[in-house]
Amino acid sequence: MKKIFAIFCVFLALGCVFFAFQVKNRLAATSKNGETVLVNIPKGASAGPIFGILRNKGIWEDELAYKVWCKLAQPSPKAGWFEIPPHQTLEQIAAIIESGKTAVRRVTIPEGRASWEMPAYIKKAFPDIDEKRWNDLVQDPKFARSLGLDANSLEGYLLPDTYPFPIDANEETILKQMVAANQKVRDQFMSDSASSMWKTLGSWHKVLTLASVVEEETGIPEERPLIAGVFHNRLRIGMPLGADPTVRFIFKNLTGPIYKSQLNSDSPYNTRKFKGLMPGPISNPGRKAIEATLHPANTEALYFVAKDDGSMTHFFSKTLGEHNKYKDVAAKNRGEH
Repeated sequence: MKKIFAIFCVFLALGCVFFAFQVKNRLAATSKNGETVLVNIPKGASAGPIFGILRNKGIWEDELAYKVWCKLAQPSPKAGWFEIPPHQTLEQIAAIIESGKTAVRRVTIPEGRASWEMPAYIKKAFPDIDEKRWNDLVQDPKFARSLGLDANSLEGYLLPDTYPFPIDANEETILKQMVAANQKVRDQFMSDSASSMWKTLGSWHKVLTLASVVEEETGIPEERPLIAGVFHNRLRIGMPLGADPTVRFIFKNLTGPIYKSQLNSDSPYNTRKFKGLMPGPISNPGRKAIEATLHPANTEALYFVAKDDGSMTHFFSKTLGEHNKYKDVAAKNRGEH
């Protein structure tokens, strides 16, 4: 009997070793998915339902290994959308779900885009974005005020940047995130006591309004303070801003000629006709345009005109006579003389 018991113990030990070896190998195995898979973990989901999700998504099939690992590791999964890369161990999968870092889609919004231009960029990552709902929310004064804005629309308050939007983002959540980024920039600049332009312009809305024109007038960063300086000079002496981009905004005429009938528009956004700032921004300025608006160059210039020589830069002048001479030079650069 002692021999039989000893043999039994040997076999039992061997069995335990074999079982432990198998479990170890199965716990060290990697997921079956050959590409990144998106999974949604509901709030309060326990180990069992999560295994079902992983199995249905073709990520993990070994239920025994999964249950053993959960007993040993006692994971604390978070709710949300998660991206599981290919060939992950259970430990790596759990780390992703426990991190709480939900999956995102990155979207880049260039500087100086009007709100109605933005869905074209967002749709590359979120094809189901509804342009009508987007535009309705942008123009909804109640929605703007719910975000803490003293404005009737979100135009100008959607900060251009590269955003990590949540994978399940919709029009409302995207707009909220962009406005929050704009307000963060506002708070940073509000603490900048070196800028006297806060007192001159009087409000963040007016800062954004002027910055949107600065943004539209030049794509050359070095010129923005000069452009801002010209506009500040014009505002100070009661001279119309005379900015063509404000007329283009009225008619959504982004390229091509501006017609005489458009220049005669009675819209308050027509700075070729009316003095002072427009009622609001004509686009969404970036941080650099805002900074130039708050820190304009110290210049006596009142005029500027594009050189049209391929440099994308401008001639700046103090007098109308000098300005007209530069206009002639620009015309020659275009081959008109």
